[in-house]
Amino acid sequence: MIRFTLAAGAALVLAATPVLAQTTPPQATVSGKPGPVNTAPGSEEWLRQRGESYRSAPDAEQNPAEVAETIRLNAEIAARNAAAERAEAEAAATFERQSARWREETARLETQRAQYEADLAASNSARAAYERARAAWEAEVAACERERRVCVTTPPAKY
Repeated sequence: MIRFTLAAGAALVLAATPVLAQTTPPQATVSGKPGPVNTAPGSEEWLRQRGESYRSAPDAEQNPAEVAETIRLNAEIAARNAAAERAEAEAAATFERQSARWREETARLETQRAQYEADLAASNSARAAYERARAAWEAEVAACERERRVCVTTPPAKY
């Protein structure tokens, strides 16, 4: 995510470079007249008041050096944007690979945890059965000793 943020910031800075390279000073529109009625943001009048125009100047008024510099900067920006896109795609692919690996590892660990819990439950069950059998055997031996008779029994097998 950080790479994406940095790449987006770099692309924004690069996109602003041609604007900064312009040699025409901004037009000041200071007048004593009240502004027009239709100054909604984005309207033609609103853009004109701010010196914005989407019409290119006639070729005779274009500065060839400025045009060449603008073309060079635009090509540089396009190349950087393409490189950023490739880097982002590579980062996304790496993320997906790592995410898939993490999901596989998580599934494997979850399976191991479930197996451990099943083994633990079986062990606890076997221990409880052994303890019951051992208690029954000890009770039988104690009964034989109280009656003063010989009881030959073997203790229960360990679990």
